[in-house]
Amino acid sequence: MRLCTYTLIDNSPDPVSGQALSPHDRFQHVVRQAQWAEELGFDAYGVGERHAQRFVSSSPPVVLSYIAARTSRIRLLTTVTVLSLLDPVRVAEDYATLDQLSGGRLDIIIGKGNDPEQNALFGYDLEGQWDRNREKYELLRRLLHEENVTWSGRYRPDLVDATTQPRPLQQPSIPVWHGSASSTESTELAARFGEPLFSANGFHPLEKYAALIRHYRERWEAHGHAPADAVVGAGFIALLVAPTSQEAVRTYRPAFEAFVRSPGAQHNQLPFTTVEEFIEQGSALVGSREQVIDKLGRYHEAFGHELTGIPLEVPGLPDDVVRRSVETFVSDIAPQLRTTYSSRVWPDLARPAA
Repeated sequence: MRLCTYTLIDNSPDPVSGQALSPHDRFQHVVRQAQWAEELGFDAYGVGERHAQRFVSSSPPVVLSYIAARTSRIRLLTTVTVLSLLDPVRVAEDYATLDQLSGGRLDIIIGKGNDPEQNALFGYDLEGQWDRNREKYELLRRLLHEENVTWSGRYRPDLVDATTQPRPLQQPSIPVWHGSASSTESTELAARFGEPLFSANGFHPLEKYAALIRHYRERWEAHGHAPADAVVGAGFIALLVAPTSQEAVRTYRPAFEAFVRSPGAQHNQLPFTTVEEFIEQGSALVGSREQVIDKLGRYHEAFGHELTGIPLEVPGLPDDVVRRSVETFVSDIAPQLRTTYSSRVWPDLARPAA
């Protein structure tokens, strides 16, 4: 199993303590977090893209370029690039530049996006966002893989013999994953092009995301790809490892109560009403070491994923609590995940020392 972590750079005040960081301090925190992730042995660090509300993650290529200069080994992810809002020419240029600067450490995860306010900011209606995502990816893929591209579509001016510069350092191109949260549109696009799927696996019970992954695998085979070649990643929404389940639930409860009130939980219609229900049925990794290992195993049985996303911070929990939890995960759980579940993701990336 490969392990990654990521951030959307949410700059809201802490929902329990009320403490707030300036944008400058928040960005410095993200850079330190990426360095810490590398020190801990995580395989990749991701920065998501948002253009509204409380987020300051409007420019992942800039943030990831700075992180690339402050790290040496860790892979860099976009979690996700909101392609439905962007010009594929600009995206190809920005991320090929980042690929060159980072020494070929970049993977792109594309997606439609999960915030309706972003569409208005860029002058788009919500209607047609899946069509935009599909068409823009068709163009982006060609620009990353080909030179002298001639293209015509609905959502940007035509191109004639266009070659974006610089070219990606990685060959044949930068790896692309497809972010999946709510619709078979994403799973269909990933299957069509024979590319990996990353399940957000955030706000709902396991079965919702398992059904999307099953659809991906079915459509993968229908498009003529060998079934065994499909690759899946999955994120998890919270991490709190404690000596006992009782301590974990007690400690996590204030964070859960704040999470229920958050804009993300309300927009995504979080179906859980109690912390116990959320821990039992949702993707929060909250409990003893044994409980977390068991839950990760149940999700692997359902998803068959080869990349696991683990959050390094939980809004509403004190930093020292989160740090102890993450360090326990790295020392007591991660080695077992790596040895129990195989992964074809980033085969040339050396594993961290045990």
